[in-house]
Amino acid sequence: MESSLYSARHLEYAYDWNGKAVPVLRGLDLDLEAGCFCCIVGPSGTGKTTLLNLLGLIDSPTKGQLLFCGEDLTKATESKREQIRLQNVGFIFQAFHLIPTLSVLENTSYFLPLLGHSPESSRKIAMETLDLLGLKDHWNKKPLELSGGQRQRVAVARAIAKRPAVVLADEPTANLDSETAERMIGAFKELQSSSKTSFIFSTHDAHLVSYAKKIYRMKDGRFETEGGDR
Repeated sequence: MESSLYSARHLEYAYDWNGKAVPVLRGLDLDLEAGCFCCIVGPSGTGKTTLLNLLGLIDSPTKGQLLFCGEDLTKATESKREQIRLQNVGFIFQAFHLIPTLSVLENTSYFLPLLGHSPESSRKIAMETLDLLGLKDHWNKKPLELSGGQRQRVAVARAIAKRPAVVLADEPTANLDSETAERMIGAFKELQSSSKTSFIFSTHDAHLVSYAKKIYRMKDGRFETEGGDR
């Protein structure tokens, strides 16, 4: 039997605008098992990215309960949340957030020393990850020397290099041609199989959605369909 990755109950999120609470998420229930391959789909502005930020412990819910691997993190301290993000969560942001002064290799291996890897081990893991994504020949370049699609793949490499429990990805195939997107999805599936890594995507890409085993469809901050299995 699979173990629980996330469990959320009545999850709400609102932001403050001139002293008024503006709701974004409106009472979501969610259950995901370890090793999942899940897509969150729906129109832009419906709350998909906000939900990823809550699952990644970047933001805290306004109301409701969020459990990660059975632990209630709804009111966890920031140091606890930071520890879990470092050890267990990989992020792939639409804006990439690469460090422009570091090489592709250095960006990819950025978190590995913090997880106890030696310089030699960090380099080896990073190069293997870059090779998996077709970027091995670009290891010494800086981000601004790369195309948008290549920078996106470096962001993916950084997220998966530390072999996290879960990868949260916001439109990971948005800037890629079909061949490169297929290669990236293949890397995701390989890591899911070999390391039991879970993947949760916010996406409009129907091809990526076709690989998902669970799909949540969102509209106006709510789930229209709640995690249908395929």
